Amino acid sequence: MLSESLKRKIIIIAETDERVTEKISKQLLELGFEHCRLAKNGQEIYRIVRDYYDNSDVLGLVIVSEDLPDCSISELRQVFSSSQQEVFVPLLLLTNDSVNSDVAKIPSANHFSLPKKTYTAIELGLTVNFLLLLKNEQQLRCKQQERLLTQLAERKVLDAKLKYLVAHDELTGLLNRNSLEQHIRLTLNRNSGKTFKQESVLLFIDIDRFSLINELEGFEVGDRFLVQVICLIRETLNGTGLLARIGSDEFCLYLENADMATALAWGEKIRSALDSFRFMMGKVAYSITVSIGISSLKSAKVILHPGELISQAHQACCMAKSNGRNMIWEYSSQDTVVKERHRDFFWVPIIRDALQDQHLFLVFQPIVNLMTGDVSHYEALLRLRTEDGTIITPTEFIPAAERMGLIHGIDLWVIEHAIDYLAALPDHLANISLTINLSSVAFQDKSLLPTIKQKLEMTWVSAERITFEITETAAVDNFQQTSLMINQIRALGCRFALDDFGSGFSSFNYLKKFPVDYVKIDGQFIQNLANDETDRVLVRSMHQIAKKMGKKTIAEFVECPKTIEILREIGINYGQGYIFGRPSEQLLALSSLPLVNLLPKSDKLRFS
Repeated sequence: MLSESLKRKIIIIAETDERVTEKISKQLLELGFEHCRLAKNGQEIYRIVRDYYDNSDVLGLVIVSEDLPDCSISELRQVFSSSQQEVFVPLLLLTNDSVNSDVAKIPSANHFSLPKKTYTAIELGLTVNFLLLLKNEQQLRCKQQERLLTQLAERKVLDAKLKYLVAHDELTGLLNRNSLEQHIRLTLNRNSGKTFKQESVLLFIDIDRFSLINELEGFEVGDRFLVQVICLIRETLNGTGLLARIGSDEFCLYLENADMATALAWGEKIRSALDSFRFMMGKVAYSITVSIGISSLKSAKVILHPGELISQAHQACCMAKSNGRNMIWEYSSQDTVVKERHRDFFWVPIIRDALQDQHLFLVFQPIVNLMTGDVSHYEALLRLRTEDGTIITPTEFIPAAERMGLIHGIDLWVIEHAIDYLAALPDHLANISLTINLSSVAFQDKSLLPTIKQKLEMTWVSAERITFEITETAAVDNFQQTSLMINQIRALGCRFALDDFGSGFSSFNYLKKFPVDYVKIDGQFIQNLANDETDRVLVRSMHQIAKKMGKKTIAEFVECPKTIEILREIGINYGQGYIFGRPSEQLLALSSLPLVNLLPKSDKLRFS
């Protein structure tokens, strides 16, 4: 039984005999086929089919007489009932003599024949049903083939896109880092083992302050900006070299068989072109600069991997940025930034192991009251002991720890161990207090205050026995945050000292606002105090101003009796230096030398 959708198909009856046409129409109507179209000749068949060419699915089949005027049955069968045609319409041939008809003898799976005079209604119904089912199956097969072809086409497009993206940056269309490294690797492979090395160069181009555009205008605007920048660079290069995008705002230009002079010339062209470029966003015009680093295959160090060439160019670019940006810089292994970064990576595992395996330890140096000769308190100083027993001072590894993000762990370690040391002292040393040095970024760590508070509560150590030292430069760099944190820590009962006072340019201005208890005068003013009148005037001024503000003064780097005499005469409260004692792990050994023995003979009577 046919579905309703098949019964709605249009059946074309092509017959000149009206009696036959009426008979077939009546029989089809009884079978449920209500949509029939009549054709008197072959041309009318084609005309009816053309009317439904864009919607050939509605056509069911053609019932055609073999003697239909102006009609070639073989041609009709080839045009409509071939499975390779776009419009597939099965044919039902009405023959005058089913035995002797030439058309009926031609075998075909897509058309049938019935004798016009002798067929029955049942034969007609079965044949029509079969041909409609055949057409429906053919349509399904065609749709599946079309779907398959579409999927294959889409897959080919996707494969092509994936292959493109594997080698290119999606936003700019430039080569990506992997493709750039492949090109450089080919150069290295071609020249491996040869006496003559090809002189190729790499320019590392970094857009200065690009992140500001993303922050102010959003990432979509930032992408448009990058596209315009790349268009300008491409226009400037005019096909020269290989341009690749290896980072958000970082690009590399590889010039094969080019020397450093050529690279500098192209770098200057790019820099000048971008320097005059303006990116318009509404009424706002953004101007940009670029920092460019250049490395060459002809370097002192033999380059074995493309990444080494890119790394050298990147390091040179960092030098350009650190020296003011909008510059071109040639790579040199002697550059300070390069050496500094190598040192940083050298220190990172050592510092991590020291924190984990307790290779850090504290030593203590006395701070002496210059009026009484008593040890006022001690400064806790950090040291690192390597596996071979070598002692390393903080000046060697603290800068690397600050740059590599390890300094907060060191700050907390020093605080915890210094307080634990005080808690472990016997009762007769319960009056001893310590000063603890904090790094320049200590007050940016939100865990600092809770750690101090918790440690004091757990150990029952009086907060008054703790004085934290912070350098003047660190205080100035983060004045508001530092001032807020100092007030919170002072509320616990701790004290503060401003270290290296006088080394900055705004010392007195910040001293007026900064909530500290002690001022440590920078050692550069103390070391030559006995021989430099200017230093004496400056130290006297610092002491007088600090005294007016209610702060006590500490002189660092006190190394000779004459200096002690001058400091006492000025009125400096405390002194610290090797003459009083070197840093030691033991406190008691540090106060064994009376101050009176360190003074000149002329001052001993006054002191005694």
